[in-house]
Amino acid sequence: MTGLPPETHILVVDDDDRIRSLLSRFLRERGFRVSAAPNAEKALSMLRSLAFDLLILDVMMPGMDGFELTRAVRQAHDCPILLLTARGEPEDRIKGLSLGADDYLAKPFEPEELILRVQAILRRMIPKKMGAKRVRFGGWIFELETGQLLQGETRVRLTGGEAALLTALAESPGEAVDRYLLSERAAGGAGERAIDVQMTRLRRKIEDDPKNPIFLQTVRGEGYKLVAEPVFELPAGK
Repeated sequence: MTGLPPETHILVVDDDDRIRSLLSRFLRERGFRVSAAPNAEKALSMLRSLAFDLLILDVMMPGMDGFELTRAVRQAHDCPILLLTARGEPEDRIKGLSLGADDYLAKPFEPEELILRVQAILRRMIPKKMGAKRVRFGGWIFELETGQLLQGETRVRLTGGEAALLTALAESPGEAVDRYLLSERAAGGAGERAIDVQMTRLRRKIEDDPKNPIFLQTVRGEGYKLVAEPVFELPAGK
């Protein structure tokens, strides 16, 4: 788990005892601290007294299902959520993401794929937890708080939509961000086509060859990613 915080605490919520046990054991073998809950009610009770770095929720649970649990969690918590389901229909994926889930994995899946997705989600959270306020790519610097894009000392003008799109990508440097999520964040839910248009404009401003981008890359079947590295500021006096 190189690059991830030690003692990362994951909550697994699944009504199937066998699957819950297998997932918990596999995650522990990879160095994660794991708690488990058999249903949504128990999970919400645990969330009131414990802090978790990631929630893995089964969608198809009796009573409050994974979608409803995601909605309830998002009312009070911002920890990332990975949804598991036996149904892989696009509308289910979109519903989960629209409710605030960070990723979606359809059953059956390989355990290694689950680990890779968990690691990717947790890596995306590192810049937020460590207080990264800017990212660097090539000769560019992007300020997350102000939405300013700088090339050396020169500020490059961005539209509000372009700045919002670049911010959403810069919060997860090096990781693919779903086009639907980008639409919600940067296009007011106007649709994925609006994101494609904004991406084309951004590439014209940033890339030497917009048709063969180096920094603003398309990830087939997933979305877009910004190839950049976070810049962490040392506290005063360090």
